[in-house]
Amino acid sequence: MLIANATGCSSIYGGNLPSTPYTTDANGRGPAWANSLFEDNAEFGLGFRLTVDQHRVRVLRLLDQFADKIPAELLTALKSDATPEVRREQVAALRQQLNDVAEAHELLRDADALVEKSIWLIGGDGWAYDIGFGGLDHVLSLTENVNILVLDTQCYSNTGGQASKATPLGAVTKFGEHGKRKARKDLGVSMMMYGHVYVAQISLGAQLNQTVKAIQEAEAYPGPSLIIAYSPCEEHGYDLALSHDQMRQLTATGFWPLYRFDPRRADEGKLPLALDSRPPSEALEETLLHEQRFRRLNSQQPEVAEQLWKDAAADLQKRYDFLAQMAGKAEKSNTD
Repeated sequence: MLIANATGCSSIYGGNLPSTPYTTDANGRGPAWANSLFEDNAEFGLGFRLTVDQHRVRVLRLLDQFADKIPAELLTALKSDATPEVRREQVAALRQQLNDVAEAHELLRDADALVEKSIWLIGGDGWAYDIGFGGLDHVLSLTENVNILVLDTQCYSNTGGQASKATPLGAVTKFGEHGKRKARKDLGVSMMMYGHVYVAQISLGAQLNQTVKAIQEAEAYPGPSLIIAYSPCEEHGYDLALSHDQMRQLTATGFWPLYRFDPRRADEGKLPLALDSRPPSEALEETLLHEQRFRRLNSQQPEVAEQLWKDAAADLQKRYDFLAQMAGKAEKSNTD
């Protein structure tokens, strides 16, 4: 796995050695992590994919140069699809076969390029929705096999909680003390419109199984994927020990619907969108007021806040209805 991490909270805890959130498997293999700038992470990660693919093409050419010294069965296997585990066994067999061929030193050195690499681009909503959106949109418009994980805190968390285009209606943020007066950008639905992008919206605390399923599907999808993950943040203003309860409630109100848009479903004669959360069933205002970012407006401008809660509830219902229509009204989640 190769990870391109946009500057932000995730890059701070992702690269703040000696502690690290990443690990290795039983064979000592783990992700390669790198951080470029805040604004160009999508392009940076795309470069990983293009480099890995070009490197593999070069090694395949070297294979052809030594085809007469490699058993036909092994040569065919190395050029066919295989899981990383199987491919490593094949590469080990290749090295054993050519170990005494001095001219093959370059092929032996670089043979690991034949093992498929998983590319993940990780960053927050300030990067994905705002400053780096142009790059993210460009990468998803292509057909390259990259996975994008957006940790959506609905504000610029790493710089103190300023508003982003992901900030929801009614939230009070730095430089937005009077509350957000417009709805947030719907990044997921926007990217669905390309038709070839795998898109999922997840919340670990709301539904663990759906979260795991979405990540597995994105990893397996042979093209660009986008996962938007609800991410609790201290800027939200509540005890984060209760974050899983709050995440469940936010999904129950329709504030954070869960879904998976998989273009492969259309090939099976199904609707691409699977809506994994139920219609809004809990009171929005009561849930939002657990968080200081919403309580502040309620205490400072109660009349304005009351109207914004009504507007927000209507907007969320409309968004859920739109997703339900895309998924088909009789569509049932297969992760329930």
